[in-house]
Amino acid sequence: MPVSVYQIIKERLKNDCLLKEGQEQLTLFDIFNLPTLERPPVIYPITILKRQSLRKAGDRQELLQIQSRRYMGNKFKLSSFIREIIDRECEESSSICDIFAGTGVVGNGFNKNGRKIISNELLYSNYVSLYAWLSPEQFDMGKIADYIRMLNEINSVKENYVSQNFGGTYFTIENAKKIGAIREKIEELEVNFKEKCILLTSLLYAMDKVANTCGHYDAFRRTLDTVTPIKLLIPDVQQDKNSQNEIYNEDANQLVRKIKMDVLYIDPPYNSRHYCDSYHLLENIITWKKPEAFGVAKKMVRSDLKSQYCLKTAPRVFDDLIRNANCRYILVSYNNMAGKGNNRSNARIKDEAMISSLSKRGRVKIFETGFKSFTTGKSKIENHTERIFFCEVLRSIKG
Repeated sequence: MPVSVYQIIKERLKNDCLLKEGQEQLTLFDIFNLPTLERPPVIYPITILKRQSLRKAGDRQELLQIQSRRYMGNKFKLSSFIREIIDRECEESSSICDIFAGTGVVGNGFNKNGRKIISNELLYSNYVSLYAWLSPEQFDMGKIADYIRMLNEINSVKENYVSQNFGGTYFTIENAKKIGAIREKIEELEVNFKEKCILLTSLLYAMDKVANTCGHYDAFRRTLDTVTPIKLLIPDVQQDKNSQNEIYNEDANQLVRKIKMDVLYIDPPYNSRHYCDSYHLLENIITWKKPEAFGVAKKMVRSDLKSQYCLKTAPRVFDDLIRNANCRYILVSYNNMAGKGNNRSNARIKDEAMISSLSKRGRVKIFETGFKSFTTGKSKIENHTERIFFCEVLRSIKG
């Protein structure tokens, strides 16, 4: 009787002390030989035959990580700084709200069993990724693996919405055709919302890797030099940590009136650069409403996605947010751009206004660390720092 692939790898795992005696199923972590510290021994039991799409020739295939994305204002490199402040200044906290979550790296850094992470984003493309990484809805990893393998094998030669609007500019014609075909196929698959979000997140991150841009989509490079074929990877979703989490797609000032948390982390837009302008293409493809794309940069109508934090109204709406926060601690990330850059890069909320709003709720401390700023290349920024304005809430003043 021939020996199956399952039996061969099962025996190998047993010899390596990874498969316990009597254990008939392999977990995601067994198969990838990942450390199991701080993780339950069983997440989703799946057979090795379902995992062949994740593993080639016995070698671990790369999994997609939440921080593997180019994003303006990404706080991944500051995560340890933020954690240090919370560990030192806050009592044991069971719930943390990342109300301008972006890519979700800050909330993900605090995500663990017994803690609720509340993540919110106005851009639907970011909300989809947050839901994929952090939501508690269950999913079938074997199905995800099979679908991603199938999506990678799509060979599209037909013109579609993506190739007609973004081919030869943001993407090669070949990549644009494949992106459009993949996005259309995802709409047809039998998946729950979590599974759809995981597939869309895989596509979004893959697009970012092959986009002919400098990290955002305000414009594309004149020379189309990003020609690597697009390839989707399987997101490394740590589902065992997500049981209490909540994910929202709302205006932050409206949401803060409805939720309660121990720690509120606020990382609002700093200047006049609207995120919907910088990530319009990703928003367009993930929502898949196929609107008219106009202008050189091929943007769609996005007036409903503009943020008041990028306008002169920023100090007022920030004060409203702080006034209505139902929490014990508030942390605000804000750099010291003030008036250092060109007009579009300058901070909308001055330090005095921020401290004034926070002081109405309690004691304020400021923590500072060096940080490389994002510029368009027109501003030379020296002594640039990222600050955390910390407030221990002592007073309720909403109303």
